[in-house]
Amino acid sequence: MKTVMLLCGLLCDEVVWQAQADALRRDYDVRVLKFTEQDSLQAMAEHVLRLAPERFALAGHSMGGRVALEVLRCAAPRVERLALLDTGFEPVADGEAGRRAVLLNQALEQGIEAIATDWGLPMLAPQHREDVALIQAVRDMVGRMSGAIYQAQTLALLGRPDATGVLRGIACPTLILCGMDDGWSPPERHRRMAELAPHAMLRLVPDCGHMSMMEQPAAVLGALREWLALPE
Repeated sequence: MKTVMLLCGLLCDEVVWQAQADALRRDYDVRVLKFTEQDSLQAMAEHVLRLAPERFALAGHSMGGRVALEVLRCAAPRVERLALLDTGFEPVADGEAGRRAVLLNQALEQGIEAIATDWGLPMLAPQHREDVALIQAVRDMVGRMSGAIYQAQTLALLGRPDATGVLRGIACPTLILCGMDDGWSPPERHRRMAELAPHAMLRLVPDCGHMSMMEQPAAVLGALREWLALPE
């Protein structure tokens, strides 16, 4: 049975992939990984490779997409196919460290719950910011993290390398997906990623923000099934 590794993003755990993982487990060995102990993308990629079989399909969301690109950098022959969701590839931008520090300092001083709404709401499409159940699910997920985890993940993101060369060198079937209303990692970035990655399949999901798997679970599942069915 093909193994599908699903990598969680910043302040996310298994719940972010739950709808897709539950459905895909009928046909695949699905393993969802979160990153709560590592403070670099390299360490996160090594964690994935330790837990993965020799060959596997790999999908990453947000920070998890950057981890997936690092896995590819380290061990491309082991990755049968790659999916990048609501993520990015560029190195750290000017002023990014300062912007991230605002919420991080609040989380360290007041507890992670203090930023759950301020961090979570902008991740959702505007039309979903009054969805009580969805907002609560995101808040609860953030609440299961900690300031220390947030700090480690932020350090990892601020130490990220430029992944342009990794994208250009992809040789496996690739899905690049983004919510059309993702203000954190916008569609234009994903169009550029699809241009860089040879033969990538680009899917832009309407009425969807950064938390695509939770906001439009059926559409994301459909794209993942399409990706998993692509010939190698």
